[in-house]
Amino acid sequence: MHQSAPAPRPRVLHLAQPVDGGVARVVLDLARAQLAAGLHVTTACPDGELADGLRELGADVRRWQAGRAPGPGLPGEVRRLVRLIDRVRPELVHAHSAKAGLAGRLAVRGRIPTVFQPHAWSFEAVGGTTAALALHWERWGARWADRVVCVSKAERETGLRAGVHAAYTVVPNGIDTERFAPGPRTAPLPASDPAAPVVVCVGRLCRQKGQDLLLGAWARVLDAVPRARLVLVGDGPDREALRHRAHPSVHFAGAVGDVVPWYRAADLVVLPSRWEGMALAPLEALGCGRPVVVTDVDGARESLPPALAARCLVPPEDPAALAGAIAALLSDPPLRAALGEWGRRHILSTHDVRHTAERISDVYRELLDARTEPRPRVPSECRESIHP
Repeated sequence: MHQSAPAPRPRVLHLAQPVDGGVARVVLDLARAQLAAGLHVTTACPDGELADGLRELGADVRRWQAGRAPGPGLPGEVRRLVRLIDRVRPELVHAHSAKAGLAGRLAVRGRIPTVFQPHAWSFEAVGGTTAALALHWERWGARWADRVVCVSKAERETGLRAGVHAAYTVVPNGIDTERFAPGPRTAPLPASDPAAPVVVCVGRLCRQKGQDLLLGAWARVLDAVPRARLVLVGDGPDREALRHRAHPSVHFAGAVGDVVPWYRAADLVVLPSRWEGMALAPLEALGCGRPVVVTDVDGARESLPPALAARCLVPPEDPAALAGAIAALLSDPPLRAALGEWGRRHILSTHDVRHTAERISDVYRELLDARTEPRPRVPSECRESIHP
């Protein structure tokens, strides 16, 4: 009996800048899942953590020289990207975060099906004139995105309220649930009281992640739980300023190759972000069976099961509320254990990266199928198609 040949796998080009932190982990996990599914995956990015990880997977990595923020080098970055795209000849381009989204959409301009994934909106990260310029671009650049993929409904609503009219799809972030799983405590904790409760914060040391707010709350935590210890895992531009104001009970672990041991070493994981799309650190911590305290920014409420959302969300930029939530959970080990178990079950059912990759592939198929049917392109300001 004759069997038809399987449909060819599309050639996908991921564009990424930044190349560290949460965006890099999302791109790496997505590329791993897509390679396993047989897609032809190429990634264009600057040298760094992401490129190294992709090469270890055996992925096709093309060096794209580009800075993290827009600047006078943008025209050259776009030209280099145009040449790179001409060589790779992808059938679909997937641009991650604001900078790659800016350069990528300027380079492609709708000639190839294009997915833009903000990973938190650019206009939330800045202020003043810069924020106004970023918002103007996002409104204008939406015309060159066949689909805007948001990691939470809240992120989509933020875009709509800001006047970014586009065809949206919400695909929650996922994690590798086999890697981020409960296990023994092996992280090299500071030499102190081995029975002291440990709070861990994983994230780039920068204003977005709010470690300054956590340090501002820490004195109140110590008033309630004097033996508590805090570990900040990560590096970034605010490192020295944070060190200068840190209490002796705060340990700076720096950038680490594997964050899993630190999650497993934690009694509680905290992320006091000022803004997010949907942060990975709480998902990873829950995957390891650890309870979390997070600020109620975009994506946070959606990433938690109801039992945790009721107890583990605090208002953003409120050190007193943050300290109260941390101290309450540090003082209740049975509750922490129960929340960790609920969290792990929630991650397995809702935030497995394999499910994320499948939903992204569905978006790709929809866009590629649509391009096979000639039809006039509708300006983005005339469409507000919102896909669940």
